[in-house]
This record gives sequence, structure tokens and C-alpha cells, in this order.
Amino acid sequence: MDYINAIILLLNYIVIPGLTYGSQLALGAIFVTLIYAILRFANFATGDMMAFGTMVAVLFTSLFQSWGISLGALPTALLAIPFAIISMIFYMFFIDKFVFEYYRLQKTPPVILAMVSIGVMFVTQAIVRIIIGPDDVTFFDGKKFVIKAAEFKQLTGFNEGLAIQLIQVITIILTIILVLILFWFLNKTKTGKSMKAYSDNEDLALLSGIDPKRIVMITWIIAGILATTGGVLYGLDKSFKPFTYFDNMLLIFAAAIVGGIGNPFGAFLGGYVIAFSEILITYAYKKFFIYILPTSMEPESLMQLLSTDYKFAVSFSILVIVLLYRPSGIFKGRVL
Repeated sequence: MDYINAIILLLNYIVIPGLTYGSQLALGAIFVTLIYAILRFANFATGDMMAFGTMVAVLFTSLFQSWGISLGALPTALLAIPFAIISMIFYMFFIDKFVFEYYRLQKTPPVILAMVSIGVMFVTQAIVRIIIGPDDVTFFDGKKFVIKAAEFKQLTGFNEGLAIQLIQVITIILTIILVLILFWFLNKTKTGKSMKAYSDNEDLALLSGIDPKRIVMITWIIAGILATTGGVLYGLDKSFKPFTYFDNMLLIFAAAIVGGIGNPFGAFLGGYVIAFSEILITYAYKKFFIYILPTSMEPESLMQLLSTDYKFAVSFSILVIVLLYRPSGIFKGRVL
């Protein structure tokens, strides 16, 4: 019985949160890796672009709620995601047309484009803060559960109750669906193969008749879908605060680099590597060991390797280790 309680404890505080958080980071990491592989620069505006898309979703969610429109048990924000994605894509087109395109046509070195993206980051951050403000915004229609801890205890008789929030299930399922569609698109469709060819060798792709403007447009469309969906899912799980998305940009880059920047599959798994590493190292295991160890060996300390205050340090420590021993990432980078 105690071993089952220990497993339920880990499911509650490590496995389910890790899968949820990892899914959110994975979508952002794939965004980063696509931009890097196809447009050939590190887009430091990633976090704030996610914030922009989420801001639009927040505004549409509030509008729908004021009209009495809902999805019943599902969060109203799911209705707002398509509108937020469309707005995000138009914003990306606008930024690309009036900022990135000029440097791209000039064959500007990637480092300059990366610096330009920092300017875009600050502008986007300012727009979001002006429109919606700097404070926390909760736009989920109350916390909803697939199963509550008390109900689980009553049904099973265990000491530990398994609690699964609806948004956690939605996040994991929606991420898997999006990633499967993306991988199918990149590997099975003519357009996806053209994007891979453009990524591998731009000059040869142009000689083969591939339209670079179309490739760039499709890249931003995919990026808009990933950024907005990832941002909204994170906001529903936690809450929406613009500056938090700037912080997440660092973690997203860590996930992309650890997985192998330029490799979508690596970026996808990198999100989970970073998420689980943070949670595993900062979790207090005292109660877990109380369940599995004899009474005489029960620990008195929290059995926590690092405080949650150092979760960023965990991510960047992993990043440094990977860069030292496998610079191309866990999976070979720069492969679309």
C-alpha cells in the first residue's frame, strides 16, 4: 500500500506536472528550432511573441465570457485560440515584412539578425504591457479537474489522492496532436520536403525552383501556431503575466539547444528533458522516502537537492554540460 502511495505522490508532483510543463516548453523549442533551421537566426523574441499570442487569446476569452459563450467543461480560451493564432500570424508577417526581410535580403550574418530580434522582443513586450498591463491575468474558467484528490482517496482508500487538472490533460493531448501533424507535414508533404531542402542548402533549393518567399511565409505560419498554442496552454496552466514569458524564453532556448537546435524532434524531447530535470532536482522527496523506507530510516530533512529558487540554474547547468560533451545537442542539431 505504501509503495502505491509513493507512486501516486510522484505522479502528482513530478510525472503529470513534468509532462505538462515539458509540453509547453516543447512547443516553444520547436518554434525556435524552425526559425533557426529555415530562417537561420536565433529569434530572441520567442517568449514575447508567445506572450503576444496569449494576450490576444486573453482578450477574446474575456469577450466570449462577457457574451456568455463557453465550451461547458472545457476552458473558453480554446475558442479564442484560432483568433489568437490568426492575429499572431499577421503580427509575424508584419514584423518579417518591415524588419527581418530587409536583413534577410541583404544576406546579413545570423548574429546581426539575432540582435535585431532582441529589438523586436522589446517592442513586442512593450505592446503587450501597454495593451494588457504587467500584472497576472487568470483567464481559465476556474480550476477544473478530471479527478480530484479527495474523490480518488474515497474511491481507492489510499492515503495519497491523485489530482489531475483538465488543462493538464488538454495540454499533453494538444501538444502530441500538433507535433504529430507537424512531423507528418515536414516529412510527407511536398511543401514540408521543400522546407527541408531550403534548410539544408538554400542555393540548391533556389536552383530547384523552390520559392523562398513561400517557404518563409509557411515557416511564420507554423511558428505562429506553435507560439500561440504553447503560450496559451502555459497561461491556462499557470496564469498570464507578460514578463514570465520573457523568462521562459531562456528555458525554451535551453530546451532547443539541449535537444539539438535545428532538429524539431530534438527540440520536442529537449522540452521534456528541461522540465523533468527542473522538477526532479528541486522536488522535496521526504514524504516519498517515508512511504518506501522503514520507520527507523525515515529522513528528517526535506531530501531536496536544490530549492525551487534555483530551477533556472538546473536548466543552464544541463545546457552547459550538453554543450561541453555534445555541442550539437542530444540529437544532432541543424537537421530539419
